[in-house]
Amino acid sequence: MSGDQKRPATALREFFTGAGLLGRGLGLVLGSPRLFLIGLIPALISGVLYTTAMVLLLRFLPDLSAQVTWFADDWSGWLRGTFRVLGGTAVLGLSVLLGVLTFTAVTLLIGDPFYEKISELVEDRFGGVPEAVNLGFWESLRRSLVDSLKLIGISILVGIPLFLLGFLPFVGQTVIPVLAGGVGGWLLALELTGVPFQRRGQRLRHRRLVLGRHRALGLGFGSAVFACFLIPLGAVLVMPAAIAGATLLARRSLGKPIEITSTASL
Repeated sequence: MSGDQKRPATALREFFTGAGLLGRGLGLVLGSPRLFLIGLIPALISGVLYTTAMVLLLRFLPDLSAQVTWFADDWSGWLRGTFRVLGGTAVLGLSVLLGVLTFTAVTLLIGDPFYEKISELVEDRFGGVPEAVNLGFWESLRRSLVDSLKLIGISILVGIPLFLLGFLPFVGQTVIPVLAGGVGGWLLALELTGVPFQRRGQRLRHRRLVLGRHRALGLGFGSAVFACFLIPLGAVLVMPAAIAGATLLARRSLGKPIEITSTASL
């Protein structure tokens, strides 16, 4: 097999390996039901808020669709109706992308101590972090907030062109959602690995560099999380597993072992 043929095969294998890290994370947290339930509390709080927001969005989606397609007000009935549907689809798609990313950011901020504990216990099972940096609660929260706001800003900048491309017939309803899922997955991988990287004193720029060298791995993990978050209640139930899986992703990307060295449960 030539080098060009090996690279896609390796990337595909890494993608599925990354997706599998979410499953491994789920297995780890399910091994400690108490810790799993604690990890659900922040996600449940965020889930109630975001479910309410989604219900309101769907309630007013026709009005929003009309507002973003104001240019079609004087068009003939069928053409105006077509663009109203495309506009509504684009608004919904952008809202879902931003909703998934902001849900993660809000949940991580609410549950910072809980998710820090889950991540720390996972690290301990795989050899620990000898170079760990001890940050105070408020400093850790401040860094998490700043990095999350940066990622949300990036998602908005990326989401605007995706929103506009959503008006394209067929492409906007097929290719663009897949592309948005990939972008959302990558940003989720960057966001969820914030806890293990902060433990090492590393910020968002470090995550981007390290995960950038393992892009297929990170994309596979993030896409799996993104897909689960689209399922009703999926974001709430999967969040603890996503933190555990993101810790494994960080260790794998940093060249650390992800084979269990401790027999103790989480």
